[in-house]
Amino acid sequence: MVTSSVALSGKLPGIEQSIFSVMTALANEHQAINLAQGFPDFTCSPELVSLVDKYMKAGHNQYAPMPGILSLREKIAVKTEKLYGMKYDPQTEITITAGATQALYIAISTVVKEKDEVIILEPAYDSYLPAILLNKGAPKYVRLESPDFEIDWENVKKLVSSKTRLIIINSPHNPTGRVFTDADMRQLQKLVADKDIVVISDEVYEHIVFDGQQHNSLCKYPDLARQSIIVSSFGKTYHTTGWKTGYVMAPKEISAEFRKIYSYAMFSTITPFQFAYSDILDQPELYLSLSEFYQKKRDLFRSCIENSPFKLLACEGTYFQCVDYSDYSDETDLALAERITKEYGVASIPTSAFFHDKFDQKVIRFCFAKNDETLKRAGDKLCKISK
Repeated sequence: MVTSSVALSGKLPGIEQSIFSVMTALANEHQAINLAQGFPDFTCSPELVSLVDKYMKAGHNQYAPMPGILSLREKIAVKTEKLYGMKYDPQTEITITAGATQALYIAISTVVKEKDEVIILEPAYDSYLPAILLNKGAPKYVRLESPDFEIDWENVKKLVSSKTRLIIINSPHNPTGRVFTDADMRQLQKLVADKDIVVISDEVYEHIVFDGQQHNSLCKYPDLARQSIIVSSFGKTYHTTGWKTGYVMAPKEISAEFRKIYSYAMFSTITPFQFAYSDILDQPELYLSLSEFYQKKRDLFRSCIENSPFKLLACEGTYFQCVDYSDYSDETDLALAERITKEYGVASIPTSAFFHDKFDQKVIRFCFAKNDETLKRAGDKLCKISK
């Protein structure tokens, strides 16, 4: 072991290790079924793997252009216009990144300066807050409370001030599974109109929306799109979370500033993966069928835990199912998540980890992006928990 002779004061005091790392490590230690971290336990398309192999063997193993290979950006532009009616210039307004989390960090860094206020809707994906703090921004919080997790736009409006620089939204929403409505987007549009406020829209689950609902991308709202950065990812769409390839769409003026930072943080991401995704985008049926694919898994998992002590909350999108356990136990959500991992062999995520103040609403989150047999085995274990 090497002991440092240098004393460092942490730049993120009070920020703990990611709950995903904690619960995955606990799952591994106890050989539990990992329904905590959001990754599939099934393989991606063999064709996609073959395409990566093809482009590696063809010699596409050096740096890609900083914004990403042009054919991929062009196909993202075509897809976006077809789905949402918004036309982005692939040359100046679309950038390929090393995953969505990196894209979010750089997007926040692009916008936020010291003392700029940033509005976050909680529970929120746990990478937002550290990025704000590292850029010396001032986070402001609006709580979405169970069971419906609706946005109280009056509460959001009360937080808007002359110092507000950024609002971060996420739909379909992790961890709650809520899909923001057209009315939500129009409220947001009204709120930021004629203000020097940027919106970052985290849309990595855009193709996982259930029960006939539609994903209301900010791309569908021209006035919003003009002052927004939209972040998406191929990992959730193609079951390739480990490939860490995402993208950002924004007006050219914002994109130019984003690219300036990105060019020094990463410069470019993995070249053969970009070529493979470019080719696979020629098959729109793959992403258009994703909602049906995951809705079947959602419904299966819900049926598998009907006889557990958990109350199922609504799941309109994503591949996460939240459950309320308040009628079963008064344990903290972290204590319960740890206990059922150790005693029953199923790992989950306590949703208090998605609140800056660790607000405990007696709700935990399960990931159902798993093989059907995995979900059935997990359901059997969870139903053995005594009520």
